[in-house]
Amino acid sequence: MTTTAQKPSEPAPPPGTGGDNWLARLALRFTAFTEKWLPDALGFVLVGTFAIFALGLLSGESLLGTPDDPEATSGFGLIDAWGKGFWSLIEFTLQMAMIIIGGYAVAVSRPVGRLVARLAARPRTARGAIVYTAAVAMLTSYVNWAFSLVFTAILAKEIARRVPGVDYRAIGAMAFLGLGTVWAQGLSGSAALQVASATSSPPVVQEIIAAGRGGDGLIPLTDTIFLWQGVVATAIIFAVALAMAWFLAPSPERAMTAERLGIDLGPAPGEEEEVRRSRPGEWIEHSPVFAILLFLLGAWYLARHFAHAEGHPLNALDLNTVNLILILLALILHWRPVRLARAVKEGAPAASGVLLQFPLYGGIFGMIAYTGLHKTIAGWLVSVSNETLYPAFIALYSCVLGVFVPSGGGKWVVEAPYLLEAANQLQVNQGWMVVVYDLGEASANLLQPFWMLPTLAILGLKARDIMGYTFAMFLALFPAVLVVVTLLAQTLSFP
Repeated sequence: MTTTAQKPSEPAPPPGTGGDNWLARLALRFTAFTEKWLPDALGFVLVGTFAIFALGLLSGESLLGTPDDPEATSGFGLIDAWGKGFWSLIEFTLQMAMIIIGGYAVAVSRPVGRLVARLAARPRTARGAIVYTAAVAMLTSYVNWAFSLVFTAILAKEIARRVPGVDYRAIGAMAFLGLGTVWAQGLSGSAALQVASATSSPPVVQEIIAAGRGGDGLIPLTDTIFLWQGVVATAIIFAVALAMAWFLAPSPERAMTAERLGIDLGPAPGEEEEVRRSRPGEWIEHSPVFAILLFLLGAWYLARHFAHAEGHPLNALDLNTVNLILILLALILHWRPVRLARAVKEGAPAASGVLLQFPLYGGIFGMIAYTGLHKTIAGWLVSVSNETLYPAFIALYSCVLGVFVPSGGGKWVVEAPYLLEAANQLQVNQGWMVVVYDLGEASANLLQPFWMLPTLAILGLKARDIMGYTFAMFLALFPAVLVVVTLLAQTLSFP
């Protein structure tokens, strides 16, 4: 695991000088500000809790109150909604903790370590390393966001070990970039997968979809992430992000390397020492026999699971399935169960931030979802919107709310009924609204540290170390999102 040592006494060079371009200087200034003034990720959720509490009071929500129906999901006062929401993400919390641990175990295995080493050998310059990491982060997050969080962080560490003069904060920000750009438009995008599946999409959402589109109340993937406008939007955001990564990279003489930050990069992936058997009774965990048998058992189940998926096989790719795949891969890649056990033990501390902070985010989710606050916020936006501006307003709404409730799939369930109903009334294409929601939701991740936690834990950084770069990236990407969703909406018909 990465450990953070005492920072050296050598002062960092003052930002904004030297031979960097103005965007790099801007990122350095943002980073200097965030390092000094921004709290850690825990501080964000603490402040966010009372910001939403105050917003609820100002908008007229009651302080106390519970509905008569124990199954109700609305009609709560702010305090009762906070309590109801506190443990509402508990399953999600464990899923995310297992993604971090499982992803770490896969990434530190010897075969993946060799792959990381080969990939890390490609960049030759500090600027090229930062752009390369950004590209890998976005490509892997398009395939699966959970794998991207862990894999790209470990790749960034190895690149920082090999390429001199790489700013460790900048490459750490780029390792996270996929979650702030294209993940929701990819193959593991929660909203698109939900509306495409009858088992995942709530009945009320299916009724609203059917009212606007007819048919069975589903929106296939060909009308969301594989819509040509959606593919074009994703490609534009990808290109803008790569260009920004190039310009944001500080020059080597201005860079804060891992060494200067006092961060020990630890051993290279796959270089762990061999664990030797000390007594005959340990043969089971040292033998590959049971690792192979368990892998075959799990692979057999997964084949049946995907074959019997409702509709498209991708509909079976939920968080539980992702975690099972990670565990099985880690098992077979480590070959001997004792190696996997050690990797899990080493990776467990990286999940500590998730275990503490996700329940607090659940409380924020409760104050928004179980009161009338979410409808109030949406109403403010829809009331000043029209057919042309509605996509941009919803991208803005999704981004703003995503800062306080960073749960793409869970938040979509709450928002989908009134977002799609308003789309019907304004005669805006429903599938496009899923794309718009996804792009706005992803942009929010550049402004708050919820999803940064796995990446930060592996890199040994704090949120304030990288948020200057992610904020500078947001300033370019989000305006591009607003323009793209507005212009491309004009090429689509209703429904």
